[in-house]
Amino acid sequence: MSDQDAAPVRDAPAGDAPAREGPRDVPRDGSRPESPGEAPEENRTPEDGPEQPEDRRFDQAGRNPLGSSGGTGGSGTAHAARRTFAAGRAGRNISFATDGQYFEGNYFISQSSGGGPAVLQGPVHAEELDRLAGVYCETSGYQRMKRRLRERGLLVLCGECGSGRTATALSLLSELTGNRVIRLDPGGRVREIEEVTGGHGHLLEITPEAEGAEGPAPGRDGGNGARSRPPGAVLTELHLDRLRDKLAEAGAYGIVLVESGDLADRMLRGRYGVYCPPPPAEQVLLRHLRVLLRNEPPEALGKALELAAGPDVKEALGLAELRPAEAARLADHLARCLRGELTHRQLLDDCATFVRAQARTWFAGADNPGTLPEALPSLGTSAFRIAVAVFNGSAHSLTAEAGERLAAEMAATLDPEASVGRRLFGTHAEVRPAAARAVVEDAELDLGDARVPVRAISFQGDALPTAVLREVWHGYHNARGPLVRWLRSLCGDPRPQLWVRASVAAGVLCSWDWVHGAGELIGPLARSDGAVQRMAAATALAEAAREPAVRPAVHALLKEWAVCGEPELVSTTALAHGYGMAAGSVSASLDALAVLVRDGDDPDLTALASFSVARLLAGPEPETVVRRLADWLLSGRTETADLVLLSVIKALGTRATFLWGLADTTEPAAGHDRKPLVLAVPAAHPQLAGALAALVRHTLSTARSGQAALDTLGTLLRRSAGDAEQRELACDLLRRIAVERRDRDRLRHLLARLVRDRDEPLDKDDARLMWDAVGEGGGR
Repeated sequence: MSDQDAAPVRDAPAGDAPAREGPRDVPRDGSRPESPGEAPEENRTPEDGPEQPEDRRFDQAGRNPLGSSGGTGGSGTAHAARRTFAAGRAGRNISFATDGQYFEGNYFISQSSGGGPAVLQGPVHAEELDRLAGVYCETSGYQRMKRRLRERGLLVLCGECGSGRTATALSLLSELTGNRVIRLDPGGRVREIEEVTGGHGHLLEITPEAEGAEGPAPGRDGGNGARSRPPGAVLTELHLDRLRDKLAEAGAYGIVLVESGDLADRMLRGRYGVYCPPPPAEQVLLRHLRVLLRNEPPEALGKALELAAGPDVKEALGLAELRPAEAARLADHLARCLRGELTHRQLLDDCATFVRAQARTWFAGADNPGTLPEALPSLGTSAFRIAVAVFNGSAHSLTAEAGERLAAEMAATLDPEASVGRRLFGTHAEVRPAAARAVVEDAELDLGDARVPVRAISFQGDALPTAVLREVWHGYHNARGPLVRWLRSLCGDPRPQLWVRASVAAGVLCSWDWVHGAGELIGPLARSDGAVQRMAAATALAEAAREPAVRPAVHALLKEWAVCGEPELVSTTALAHGYGMAAGSVSASLDALAVLVRDGDDPDLTALASFSVARLLAGPEPETVVRRLADWLLSGRTETADLVLLSVIKALGTRATFLWGLADTTEPAAGHDRKPLVLAVPAAHPQLAGALAALVRHTLSTARSGQAALDTLGTLLRRSAGDAEQRELACDLLRRIAVERRDRDRLRHLLARLVRDRDEPLDKDDARLMWDAVGEGGGR
């Protein structure tokens, strides 16, 4: 090591240019390696002359073409969105039987193993109540409910469908009346009840729409000429008081069932409302299995429970926690399987219908009766469920806002001439998730640079997001219009937490119906003037290409766009190949990007292509990308050489988390996502350190890219100071690129300039370690 190599940072003159050596080999791309301090001949222009295209290629080198819209939070959002729909891709295609066994409207009957038609109105037979007594599992607070019912004569039980409200109500009424229970017409309303039967229990299940849970304010026109509800149409405690008096006069009891929502929220704040929590599903399952297997050998119960706990059954169910009605249904399937009436495959197929039955129940007739004021409450609930499907695991606030936007699109489709506003203080935010079988929990949102606390909403089941979208997309074609418009509007939002989620969902829909999706979703986004919309189109194309049957169509479309001459479509093509999925492999995507650059001769297109190359380098096959970059340099073509230089500058200046993809990366790479890509790749793949450093050294020594690369390297070194792990990786990079004296002089000049920076000087201790690393490079 020479004395100059060992000189401390403070002795390096800040303004001196690096020492020059003799002539070096000229790269095959025709560029002459130069020090960044010397202007190369090919970039020298007359003082008043126009700027050369080669200069323009590196003016904005390293910048994200999407700005902040593609960086902060994009990586975490993309991976969360991918996980949302990953479970549903392996789902079975199940056809429902014609007997409607999964759509029984009477929860009590659905608990029994025999099944049968739902009772709409009339007495509940004593044998049915006796059978209920044998399987009913008391819910929390059951004894308190019984005391209140005995004291007041009337209760309003609030809870979710399938949570055991009906079974609890029947059990309460049968205990107090000696099995004399009457079910009232569910189409009736509390204020319409004129007569009650003495000594009997009366059960009425109402819907929010039937009793005015939401909708236009009294006296207002709904916007489409339909009459709004009169003041008396909204269920109040005055109606309940009137019913209670009638029950008391007859010595009878009554229970009203209300589904969770705005109406239930109001009832729970009153004198009659009681929340009915579901009993533990495990206890319900055990209780039903004991009844169903009472004539089987003693070991049959243990086998059934072991079968229910199996990973294949849990995966087929796709639900984190079963509701009582579902637990009862599962018990019936397990008993039939143990008796040999079902094969194991048939059992799994039947279990897969649970989540689809839930989705079908949610959206069947959701816009009844077809007029906007009456349908608006259920439309809002349906929109919220779809929003949770798209934003599963995301912030509750963003999901709720997206749901309101979708509800407005649905309302405009149902009644195009209506002007619909939003209720400011309608259903409380803590109540709404129950209608979507979702929970809100404390979580952390990955923003790339940091993690922030957030209240996140998620379905109680991994299979629900896909089931919800599939039900709406395939089951109701008229709903596609508002759904498509909603996703397109979200794809124009600059926040990655919105447009990334929406674009991934759009890709899933396109994989289910390519012709419709490509024309209505991807095409308009790709032709947009906004960079975010085009990136969203590229993301949707990549996600759709995940489906093998659709991938050839995606590839063919991108080949057509590459030569169509429309700049927007060409740029979308370049962005789409950054995922390495549309062309079928990373290698094929790199080939497509090289063809685009060679045929396009457009500096802006080369910059977009370099962004995609850098994203591929951050993906699961970095060795393929590094090898191809080296091959492009050896090809002797200036266009692909510029693509290499720009890609390396991008890798120097961009953290790996900002260059996210849709494919899984290896576990070691995941731990370095906040480091600059040129450091993250060698940290995860040490075997690539030398080849990647050679590309950096070439970029620094090439005249047209040298200054931009040196400035970007300076930013990297400044960010590495203070972080021991990242600083060591940066020092290793300096050792590998400080091969010749000219390289060392260039790097020392950079370090001296960083130390003497008046605004943000580099820490001298960190700089000294880096200085020593540069000197060690000469001894390698």
